[in-house]
Amino acid sequence: MIRKILLAIVIVVALLAWNRHKQNVSKGSKLTEPADASYVYLEDFSKEFVFDLRYATENNFLKKKVYPCAECMLAYETVKGLIKANDLFVIKGYKIKIFDCYRPRFVQYKMWEILPDSRYVANPEGKGSAHNRGLAVDLTLITMNGKELDMGTGFDHFGEEAHHAYTDLPDTVIQNRMFLKTIMRDAGFNPIKTEWWHYYLITDNEYEPADFPLCREE
Repeated sequence: MIRKILLAIVIVVALLAWNRHKQNVSKGSKLTEPADASYVYLEDFSKEFVFDLRYATENNFLKKKVYPCAECMLAYETVKGLIKANDLFVIKGYKIKIFDCYRPRFVQYKMWEILPDSRYVANPEGKGSAHNRGLAVDLTLITMNGKELDMGTGFDHFGEEAHHAYTDLPDTVIQNRMFLKTIMRDAGFNPIKTEWWHYYLITDNEYEPADFPLCREE
């Protein structure tokens, strides 16, 4: 009888200790959640995205590698919005593939030198691009088998064919662009008129253009 009582006491104490542990973990996770304006790596918060970070390769309109590493850094509130969008796409059998995220301002200057056309490349002066503030992403959609949806042009096609208002396209392309736009808007993002792939987060927070390193510290 005494053994049973002692065993019951041990079990109760263990359960109480486990509950305290779970409460402490929960409190700790809330305390360590980044501030909305903090810059974080998307991959640290979700493994459900596919990355093809073009400026970390030579496969871009600059024809040169301008990022030293293939990392997707964004403001944390942008990350939260992207995860929400991707969850909505996954329900329908698709997921997001990302071409570009945070872009250091010095890269924006290089782009502006090559293409000083504000329809496609933001002037690096002033507020620069939403990419320079961790608020914008360039993306497309893929099936769960990895096949890209037909959006009518490739990424960084600087011409009217990439504009949202351009309609001389197959019905499937128009439907794909509208599908992308609708879900992204539902998740708190807006498009720009001239690039079907570019979306920026709608936010009341103020962000200044950044020029800090993209890569993780060794």
